[in-house]
Amino acid sequence: MSPHRDRRGWLRGAPPPQWVRVLPPALIAGVVAATLLSPDPLDIGFLLGAIPPLAVLSYGPTATALLGLVSVAVLIVPAFRLDRPGNADLLTICFVALLSIFVSFVRSRRDTQLDLEHTVAEAAQRAVVPAVPERVGPVRCAALYRAAQRGTLVGGDFFDVREGPHGVRAVLGDVQGHGLAAVATVALLMGAFREAVLDHPDLEAVAGRLDRRLLLDAAQDRRDELFATAVLLDFSPGAGAVRIVTCGHPPPLLLRDGTAAEIGCTAWPPLGLGLPDTTAHDAITVRLLPGDRLVLASDGVWEARDATGAFYPLPERLGALAAEHAKDLAALADRVWADVLRFCGATTARDDVTMLVLAPEPPRGR
Repeated sequence: MSPHRDRRGWLRGAPPPQWVRVLPPALIAGVVAATLLSPDPLDIGFLLGAIPPLAVLSYGPTATALLGLVSVAVLIVPAFRLDRPGNADLLTICFVALLSIFVSFVRSRRDTQLDLEHTVAEAAQRAVVPAVPERVGPVRCAALYRAAQRGTLVGGDFFDVREGPHGVRAVLGDVQGHGLAAVATVALLMGAFREAVLDHPDLEAVAGRLDRRLLLDAAQDRRDELFATAVLLDFSPGAGAVRIVTCGHPPPLLLRDGTAAEIGCTAWPPLGLGLPDTTAHDAITVRLLPGDRLVLASDGVWEARDATGAFYPLPERLGALAAEHAKDLAALADRVWADVLRFCGATTARDDVTMLVLAPEPPRGR
């Protein structure tokens, strides 16, 4: 998974940018320089009243108090030659400084609590959809995840790659809805998938397990409809072949010899709507060659549109993008996402975006 950036913004609890921290000392330096360089006294003492409130944005109570004292000193020291600062000016700056110290104290306590809550929330979300290892058995892996809801790490998309007693299994899907409201459903599906990888010898049964999990959850919560689209993969022990089941989700793309092509799969209904008899519907099997890569993407990529409403042409663009990153799977995922952003421009899709790039390494000679 790509490194997480703090998306809260500095007005929502993230650390302020450097220019905000520089403002108070820069304003003090500007007032001092102006008074020392001017041949006549200047009536700019009122600017010093802005120092403590500006300090509140990025400094704690102690630093805010020091900056307030410096502001008062600049105002009353004769050497700075401010034009007749009166008692009203001095009392105003002192009052503003004291009020700013109090506000800074409250803000610091709030920031500490927000940081703790953010850390706990991040740990919980990482537990739901953990980072994919660079290698799982004979399969190299890379993933990219961009949650649509600002400030969150997990939305309505889910993915995982697990090795169990029956081989390496992978899943990528999209639950109904997005944002934090969908996280509970994502957690259910991820738990069911991890258990199914250990319990079921065939991929069709894994899909059936996920379908039943959603059906039971919808019944318990008395919800009329709860579904998710998904694509599931099952790699052979030597990764010389892969079996694929698609449940209402776009099929994987096979990158081979510089071209990308959709793998034709029998479309099953989305999970949660009742899958057909899994004993009568087999997964499709695809032989793999050295150098093959499989790219799975969520609706946030497939359904991204430009200003004219045209969909992002993932199969057409993927071949050229993959040629630039023949071996670096993570760079390929980042490159595709950057291309999606350029294609969409100001109309960038607001859906969750997920990509999973898998590079099986079958034995030589296959």
